[in-house]
Amino acid sequence: MDDIVKAAMAKWPNVPDCFGWLGLDARGNWYMRDDRVQAAGPFPASKGSLLQHEKLIEFIQRNYAADAQGRWYFQNGPQRVYVELEATPWIWRLQPDGRVLSHTGSPVQVLASLLDEGGKLYLATDLGLGLVHSADMALAADRVEAGDWNPEMVLFEELRTRGRFLQSPKASNDKKPA
Repeated sequence: MDDIVKAAMAKWPNVPDCFGWLGLDARGNWYMRDDRVQAAGPFPASKGSLLQHEKLIEFIQRNYAADAQGRWYFQNGPQRVYVELEATPWIWRLQPDGRVLSHTGSPVQVLASLLDEGGKLYLATDLGLGLVHSADMALAADRVEAGDWNPEMVLFEELRTRGRFLQSPKASNDKKPA
């Protein structure tokens, strides 16, 4: 986490959390979701504006984490901005040299591979559970054929428990009694 973010959290400790305003799609893209977009429907049916500002994306990715309930967020100064996930909190990019990187650019060690009922491939890593980017499926197939990965069949519903993540922190927050 950036030092400037830590300082802001210490200076303003009681800033309310923000829900529904940021989404991460199944390709590792970030989306800003204003009131109009949120009113149009849940993420990813109503995605919002694709973030393209490189420095903003880097800032989000450096300050991306999860709380104890498995809700992923971006710590924006003193405010936690919870992230709506299309799939998983991590999207894996496979490299031709065999490395696996997160959508944030962090290298990971693969611990297990999983295949859901829809044919999507997930990797359990030292960083957590995530979806293999759709553009990297040829490289993934090579790893499976080489015997590097032996995907375990799993239902997508089980992945949220296994990976300890909530896809929609907004939905879980909306259900809390007032």
